[in-house]
Amino acid sequence: MNPTPERKAELARYRRFYRDHLLEDIVPFWLNSDLLDREYGGYITSVDRQGKSYNPDKSVWFQGRGLWTFSALCRHYGARREWLEAAQAGKSFLEKYCTDADGRMFFTVTRDGRPLRKRRYMYSESFFVVGMAEYAAATGDTEALKKAEECFEGMLRLYRDPASDPYKITPKAYASTRAERAVAVPMVLVNGAQVLRRCDPAKAAYYTETAGEVIGDILKYHFKPELHCVLETVLSDGGRIDHPAGRTINPGHSIENAWFMLCQAVYTGDSALLQDCLHIIDWSLERGWDKEYGGCYYFVDLDGRPCEQLEWDMKLWWVHNEILIAALMAYGLTGAEKYWRWFETVHEYAFSRFHDRECGEWYGYLHRDGTVSHTQKGSMWKGPFHLPRCLMLVDDLLGMLEEGRPVAPIL
Repeated sequence: MNPTPERKAELARYRRFYRDHLLEDIVPFWLNSDLLDREYGGYITSVDRQGKSYNPDKSVWFQGRGLWTFSALCRHYGARREWLEAAQAGKSFLEKYCTDADGRMFFTVTRDGRPLRKRRYMYSESFFVVGMAEYAAATGDTEALKKAEECFEGMLRLYRDPASDPYKITPKAYASTRAERAVAVPMVLVNGAQVLRRCDPAKAAYYTETAGEVIGDILKYHFKPELHCVLETVLSDGGRIDHPAGRTINPGHSIENAWFMLCQAVYTGDSALLQDCLHIIDWSLERGWDKEYGGCYYFVDLDGRPCEQLEWDMKLWWVHNEILIAALMAYGLTGAEKYWRWFETVHEYAFSRFHDRECGEWYGYLHRDGTVSHTQKGSMWKGPFHLPRCLMLVDDLLGMLEEGRPVAPIL
């Protein structure tokens, strides 16, 4: 793709903006906040508007996510002492406190690392995988890469055979009554496989095959071209469930999943998969974009019936981060102006509403009309991950487009 001089200038302007926003606003906010626990290690992500802690308990998700972010900063922009120290704080806390005796990871722990909650799903493990792998890529730590790969293999075993889970607990749902599957589980496996492929090139063929296997399941069970959507929850055979959970579309999840799969399509040269991903982006934006107030809904019911989630019409920061990545990647791969228009539309919406110009960083949660719902900058769910990842990857994509290089996988 060779941009016109005018478009090239736009790309360069946006690239400067995204890099400056990352390095002069977002990263300094977190490093100057109470995020880094100087006493016990790890990350405290529950911080208020000014970055002060309001809950000292720690999200295990964010020990892995924060490790990924600070490691990725080193890989993208060169190792800085403060970034390496921040990454090491997350790595050591994860290794010391976040895994139970059965090998499964906790969901939350106290500030000093004592277990609080543990869940059935494998999302804590998924962020351990990408965090440790990215740390290995940034530092050359082969032991960290080995731990990431071992954890990924454990996830893969659980995915293929849920009965092998060593965490023996009363099931959350009774599969004998209704056996269901959720799209978020294969989604994190696709992400992990592709990060590991980049971080361990010697095993690229294996991770490419594994990502392909799991993507095949997403397309087989959740991708519904006849309905123009990806369903979050389906029966074990991919059949529809006619209740609110079975009709739920999460546009942000679908779009995040789409750009994960776009990376696989580009890596393997799979034009059919690329087209499926573009359809997912198009359908998700058509269903999810609020035509009255702007911004993307959190949840949408397939049939336009009531959503169970009370927050269904809120606008969340991470959803818009994923749209920015996906729209720009789609534009670079197709040259279609509609994706450039989506990038600019979402850019204008997100930066004019989520960004806190006074205190830095972004608010996470807006009401439907774009007014701020929660003023905190971090919680057990929000911290230094989706937004810095978006800014880094958009910077990468803008660089490819500005220089006329083919779009490459960004995971």
